[in-house]
Amino acid sequence: IAKAAGVSTATVSNVLNGRKNVSNSTRERVLRICEEMDYQVNHAGRALKSGESKTILFNFSDFDREFYLKIIHGISDYVYSRQYDLIICTSGSCDRFMSKSFTSGCIMLDKSCNDQLLKRKAQKGYPIVALDRMMDEPNVKCLLVNNYPPMRELVQGLVRQGYRNYAFLGGINTLDNRERYQAFTDVLKENGIPFHPESYLTGDYREKSGYQAAKLLLIGERLPQALVCANDNMAIGAMRAFREAGVRIPEDVAVTGFDDTPLAELLGLTTVAIPNYERGYLAAQHLIANIEGAQSYETFKIQARVVWRASAGGGEARD
Repeated sequence: IAKAAGVSTATVSNVLNGRKNVSNSTRERVLRICEEMDYQVNHAGRALKSGESKTILFNFSDFDREFYLKIIHGISDYVYSRQYDLIICTSGSCDRFMSKSFTSGCIMLDKSCNDQLLKRKAQKGYPIVALDRMMDEPNVKCLLVNNYPPMRELVQGLVRQGYRNYAFLGGINTLDNRERYQAFTDVLKENGIPFHPESYLTGDYREKSGYQAAKLLLIGERLPQALVCANDNMAIGAMRAFREAGVRIPEDVAVTGFDDTPLAELLGLTTVAIPNYERGYLAAQHLIANIEGAQSYETFKIQARVVWRASAGGGEARD
C-alpha cells in the first residue's frame, strides 16, 4: 500500500489508525488504494503489537434473541463510529473472551455469568459495563432500567379501570423481576387489594412459559381479571393460550407485558417500553470512555414508559 501510494509505511499506519497528522489528500489516496487492494486490518497482529485489541465484547443470554436486536444495533453504531470492532457471544462463553489480549472491554447482559467472575476480571483492570445487574464492585459500571416507576403507573392504570383480582407472572430471580414485582404489590397494598401467594406464577421469560402459566390459570377455579407479566414474551404466550380457550382479552382477562418488543405492538399488548437502542448506545459510550481512561463507575438508570394498547384498555376508569 505504501509503495502504491508513494508514502512511507508509517504514513499508511497513521491513516489506518485514524491519526490526524496526515493531509486530507494523502489520507484519501491511501484509503482508495486500500479499497482497491481489498485490504483488511489484521486485528490480531495489531493487538499483539500494541497490547490493545480495539474490540468490544457483548455477552447476552440466548433465550430471547429478538429482545436484544435493538440493543445490539445501539452498541454497534457507537462502537463502529469509534473505530472499534464488536464480538457478540451468548451464554457460557464469556470467560474465554474477557481478556485484554482478546477484547478491550465487555458489555455484560448474560444472567448466567456470575458476579464473582465479573469482579475478578474488573479487579484486574478489565473494563466492564453491566446491564440490568447491580453490583458492589467499584470497577464495574452498572446501567439499569428504572423498572419501579413505570410498573407502578401500569398497575395504577389497571386499578383505575376497576380490576380487583390479579395474577403476576414473574421470570427468573433477577433485579428487574424483583423491582417489577415490588411495584406491582406496592400498588395493590396501597389500594387495599389482596394478593395471594398462589397467584404468583413463575416462568423463564420465554413465550412457552407464558403459554403454560395461562394453561394453569385456565384449569383453576376462576381466572384473574388481570394478568401482569414481567416481560412481553410471557405475556404473548399467555394471550395465545387464552385465545385458544375462547377467553376474550381484555373483556375476560387483561394482559400486560414489559419491554415493548415488535411483536407486542403487532398484537396490541399493553406494556412498558424500554429504549433499547439508546441503552445499547449508552452502554458502548460508557465502556469506551472507561477503556480510554475516564474511570466513571457511578450507576446510571434508563427511563422507561407505559404504552397502553388493546390488551388492557387505556389506563383510565371504565364506565
